[in-house]
Amino acid sequence: MRNLVRAVAMGMMMAQTAGAETFKGYEMPPYHVEAQDDAREIRVYGPHVVAEVTVTGDRGTAIGRGFSVLAGYIFGGNDQGAKVAMTVPVAQEPQGGQWRVLFMMPSAYTFGSLPRPNDSRISFVQMQGDRQVVERFSGMPVTADMVARADALRVWAAARGLTVVGEPKYYFYDAPMTLPWKRRNEVAFTVK
Repeated sequence: MRNLVRAVAMGMMMAQTAGAETFKGYEMPPYHVEAQDDAREIRVYGPHVVAEVTVTGDRGTAIGRGFSVLAGYIFGGNDQGAKVAMTVPVAQEPQGGQWRVLFMMPSAYTFGSLPRPNDSRISFVQMQGDRQVVERFSGMPVTADMVARADALRVWAAARGLTVVGEPKYYFYDAPMTLPWKRRNEVAFTVK
């Protein structure tokens, strides 16, 4: 765990991308807010590339395992030994009894220009962009709370005539040592 915290801190100090949407200076996926209702938003995300890994374990264990694999890649575990700038959020999605953990790749890269990972578990995916309902919250990302938030968000979306597609997505924006009340976490669903 200590190495994970150190890796996050190092990543948060890496070069940041100018000109893109950012959170605390770290590049985020491109999106615009279509509508807002307190802590809930309807967002339209643009295309972007992600690196992903699929891991097993409970949600909390899986995010740590997935983060470690992807952090190894951005800290130089690739065919060029290149450092790839940290971005936010770290995303997590359930997938058939496992978890996908995803890092957005900086917009300076295209799908074809990314260094190849040394770890064969990592793959790149070109995200085409989508429309999502998102709820932002602070605090420690406790699984039971996140599941309850996802259920409530699903009901909120249905009440507005939005059809939720697939499983919830969980987004984490801050380093592990960030105080709970200063953290930005989100739960989201893709909608039709």
